[in-house]
Amino acid sequence: MNVNAATAGLAALIGLGTGVSGALAFRFSERERVGPPEPPSDDPVPPGVAGVLQVLRSSAVVLDASDAVVKASPAAYAMGLVKSRSLTSPELLDLARQVRRDGEIRQVEMDVPHGATAVLHSTVRIAPLGATLVLVLVEDRTEARRVDEVRRDFVANVSHELKTPVGALSLLAEAVQSASDDPEAVRRFAARMQQESARLTSLIQDLIDLSRVQIDAPLSASAEKVRVAEVVADALDRSYETAAARRIELIADAEEDVAVRGDRTQLAAALGNLVENAVNYSPDDTRVAVAVKHNGDLVEIAVTDQGIGIPERDLERIFERFYRVDPARSRATGGTGLGLSIVKHIAATHGGEVSVWSSEGNGSTFTLKLPVCVEERDLARAM
Repeated sequence: MNVNAATAGLAALIGLGTGVSGALAFRFSERERVGPPEPPSDDPVPPGVAGVLQVLRSSAVVLDASDAVVKASPAAYAMGLVKSRSLTSPELLDLARQVRRDGEIRQVEMDVPHGATAVLHSTVRIAPLGATLVLVLVEDRTEARRVDEVRRDFVANVSHELKTPVGALSLLAEAVQSASDDPEAVRRFAARMQQESARLTSLIQDLIDLSRVQIDAPLSASAEKVRVAEVVADALDRSYETAAARRIELIADAEEDVAVRGDRTQLAAALGNLVENAVNYSPDDTRVAVAVKHNGDLVEIAVTDQGIGIPERDLERIFERFYRVDPARSRATGGTGLGLSIVKHIAATHGGEVSVWSSEGNGSTFTLKLPVCVEERDLARAM
């Protein structure tokens, strides 16, 4: 029994030694595979924060206790907030110091310098990040603010434009009532009422058209192949009587086989607005020409007049709703100030654009660029 017990004890010791050796060998092998532990990082920013900063829409900057920039998102550099590890805006730096002192989160609206002269209207949020760090978030709201201003101007302009003919109709109705015993005066006032009514109808129709084309949805499945020459003919026919009364010659140069894909009604309205404007702003005994050019994947429709031209300062704004270069001339011709805005939106809806060249006293050229119909493009390439 003693011999057997000794043998069993020896076997147990050998097994224990083998297990320990195997465990040590496994740990050593695992260490060889994984590698030595990484040394502690010197980055003061908490783990994961740097990755979040990279995907934030806002420009993000992290400042340390000495106000030095320790982390900044690419957007912050693009916005010009950071230069040589420092914030470029003294106002932002002052707010960051206040947050560091009292630990309270701050959110303000302020103008942040951008470059030498530009200013960006921004929403700024500043919050403590840990014991000593401060996080600065700056979101550029310049475009949103511009859109809000355009919206407010649009509402104000609509109210004014509607009020003018409605007020005129009211006054004319009173005049008709007062002159009921004067047939000639009644006829004169009635004619004026018809003019104001037509102007009001035109304005309301333009508002309806603008609301339709402003929808950013793509063209519906009902979009069709549209021959550009037919659209040009419709546009010229729309202004024929007005042009003929003032001896303005209308000229068209359009190839019959050039086509685009889209909404024929909208395209006719867009080109019709351009031709109508060209006629209205041209002197008598001049000409308005419409030329169609097939340029690669685009169809370019140019409307050229010999009119008064557009001042350079107004070229960037003429496609805004209700913007008029010459308000007195626009009202005399019955313009609503929405025609070019409608053209712009129709072009965008069809995947194209509209541009303008003008010289004061020498006339203007508006060019509507639209993608060529796929069938036409493939045929051109085959030839």
